[in-house]
Amino acid sequence: MSQPETIIHPIPPLYDADSKILILGSFPSIKSREAMFFYGHPQNRFWPLLARLFGEDAPSTIEDKKSLALRRHIALWDSIHSCTIIGSSDSSIKDVVPNDLSVILNNSRVDRIFCNGALSHKMYMKYIYPTTGIKAIKLPSTSPANAAFNMDRLEREWRILDNSSQIR
Repeated sequence: MSQPETIIHPIPPLYDADSKILILGSFPSIKSREAMFFYGHPQNRFWPLLARLFGEDAPSTIEDKKSLALRRHIALWDSIHSCTIIGSSDSSIKDVVPNDLSVILNNSRVDRIFCNGALSHKMYMKYIYPTTGIKAIKLPSTSPANAAFNMDRLEREWRILDNSSQIR
């Protein structure tokens, strides 16, 4: 097993002035840190799910992924700025320092926040919500570790994004 490491989040937030909703993960996996982009593990279902929700082809390059998110007015970041973690294990996370979302919230039209998974939501509500005052909606994790949710079940839960007039 890997040793615990204290890591600062290496990936900048993805957003633009037209972003209307923010999807927060917890902290990037090893594969995402290597790719320097969100949901970089090939088994993570985030990108195929987003494409499926909007009736598009699944993006394969980072530029295609950025384009899909921004075209749908979606901003991406994580709840945690730095932590001590073993590998990619959410359950090992300690010594959390939250991300400051003001850079996104002050420079976009974001007024709705969704959390990709329970840990992201827990960290957001504990550390960030008191500052933003924007309640976050917890969605089931797209991680391959969330075997309880197949793609169809994820799509049913995540359909709230597609039903939001704010991201059309």
